[in-house]
Amino acid sequence: MRPFLLRLLFVLALPALLVAVWWLASDGSTNVYWPPLRTILRTFPDVWTGERLRSDLVPSVLRLLAGYAAAAVVGVALGTVIGSYRRVRAVCEPVLEFLRAVPPPVLVPVIMLFAGIGDTMKIAVIASGCVWPILLNTVEGVRAVDSVMAETARSYGITGVARLRSVVLRAASPQIFAGLRQALSIGIILMVISEMFAASNGLGFTVVQFQRSFAIPDMWTGILVLGLLGFLLSVVFQLVERRMLGWYHGLRAVSRRSP
Repeated sequence: MRPFLLRLLFVLALPALLVAVWWLASDGSTNVYWPPLRTILRTFPDVWTGERLRSDLVPSVLRLLAGYAAAAVVGVALGTVIGSYRRVRAVCEPVLEFLRAVPPPVLVPVIMLFAGIGDTMKIAVIASGCVWPILLNTVEGVRAVDSVMAETARSYGITGVARLRSVVLRAASPQIFAGLRQALSIGIILMVISEMFAASNGLGFTVVQFQRSFAIPDMWTGILVLGLLGFLLSVVFQLVERRMLGWYHGLRAVSRRSP
């Protein structure tokens, strides 16, 4: 019980300190763009009612999950193929480096031409940015598969889908999850950006509307919602990662304890 309380204390100490600093620094503020934190917190329950959560937060989360899932499927599939075959990697690497260098927000007008201004466009924007860290980490993870392990699997007749699932993807899974973690934060950013273009709902749309109508405390509540959403998604991701990579964390714990 005591280790859990200490860990909880360490987790909450810095956020509590930052909130205290924000409260004190903004307490006497008369700047319309920098309202006191107490004003923002007082405004929060009036703005983010159940109806607004359903009309703005839920669509944003669904778009994020759809784009993130599409990027995960495409990134892992292509990364596995590229990482497994040297010739494919040699052919694809220049193109991948070129496409990776293009900032995803720049592609929003282009994607709008082909996908319109509906949810398809927003999902495509999210997927176009999330796919790169997943793809590149998958490539490196597949390339780093232990050759002894691969030869052992081959000698035991483990080939095809069984080899891919039990050897290649399992060995590359730590790096794949590292890419998935990076893609999650990118996805939240692109979710907001995509909703600032020709949208009628969503967190990005709502924050911009508050800003344009000079409802500054309301705008800050939207920023807080985005921060809380990112935190909750990060916690969920950590729980999934610990479950999926339990064997990997167990090996690391054993190696740290061994002399």
